[in-house]
Amino acid sequence: MNFTITRQNLHSGLAAVSASIPSKTTLPVLSNILFEAREDGVWMSGTDLDVAVRVKVPADVKEQGSLTAPGKKLQEITRELPDQPVEVTTRGDQIELKCGRSHFKLNGLPAEEFPTLASVDFSDAWDVEGKDLHALIHHTSFAVSTEESRPILNGVLWELRDGEMRMVATNGHRLARMGIPAGTSGAPSADFIVPPAALQQVQRLFKDEDRLSVAKSGNHLGFRAERTEVFTRLIEGTYPNYDQVIPRDSDKLAIVDKKALESAVRRMAVVASDQTHRIRMMFEPGRVHLNVLTPDLGEGHDELEIGYDGEELEIGFNANYLLEVLRYMPTDEVKIAFKAPERAATMEPVPADGETIDYLCLVMPLRLLD
Repeated sequence: MNFTITRQNLHSGLAAVSASIPSKTTLPVLSNILFEAREDGVWMSGTDLDVAVRVKVPADVKEQGSLTAPGKKLQEITRELPDQPVEVTTRGDQIELKCGRSHFKLNGLPAEEFPTLASVDFSDAWDVEGKDLHALIHHTSFAVSTEESRPILNGVLWELRDGEMRMVATNGHRLARMGIPAGTSGAPSADFIVPPAALQQVQRLFKDEDRLSVAKSGNHLGFRAERTEVFTRLIEGTYPNYDQVIPRDSDKLAIVDKKALESAVRRMAVVASDQTHRIRMMFEPGRVHLNVLTPDLGEGHDELEIGYDGEELEIGFNANYLLEVLRYMPTDEVKIAFKAPERAATMEPVPADGETIDYLCLVMPLRLLD
């Protein structure tokens, strides 16, 4: 293998792929990046066996070939190289870099030892706008579960329908759901449960203006734009019927200024219990009172003016879940809907005139113990 590449192209390719390399692994080859020099450029690939990233970078290829080499070390070296063309050659299982007066040799491993990447057939793919995908991931993936007891909730449910796509994530205590109109495509309707690690790579590597092809083969999902590909293993199983838990009969509505509520909840959280993070919210016409009482620490009280004309109601929430949901609300005002202290509350954005945002978050209440 022999090619010449600009330092910038080499560095950006390594940076894109290195993020998919596991920090600790018992398989030495997984710490490496696979280089494949072809006529039209150089492909670099990295994987942790669940998610794989593959990028193509322009290079002047003199001799085709392939080898794996230590990803993080190459990235660190390239970052410090002078801004001059880099000549990359291989001799046996060694990779050589020459740039100006700098010269490095690193021990690699044969390409045959690198795991085979998932082969996904893109002939029957869905077309997705980068900005739409980014919005869905950003506003929902924060709500996935990190507990291993229910693996199905460790992923984001992605529903693709003709004319619409939707993502949902929940950990059983809070839920986020967002829908976006999508162009009609010939591909059939489908539901996937995608690991958040793969969605993070998608967010990182694809731009808003990219048009992505998304395809599934077997238990793998592939994302592809011009020079970048991401492959992931899907989470198998049936996602719970989230629609059942979204209340339809909430008869009490409050309109709240997002920043003011966020600040008040953050203040209350300081005094809340480290175990439950519980805060009490007492709604009355025109205002909400926030109270915290932690016996071994102290107490706090705050109040806000809000748009509310329902009857008095006191409800308890985990402050951390409230703050998380508020952080991802895309508007300045938030509509909170609830019915009773033991029933889930929903939060939705209050969009500007004429705008519609299909976004809903749900937070389960905490029991109020007197």
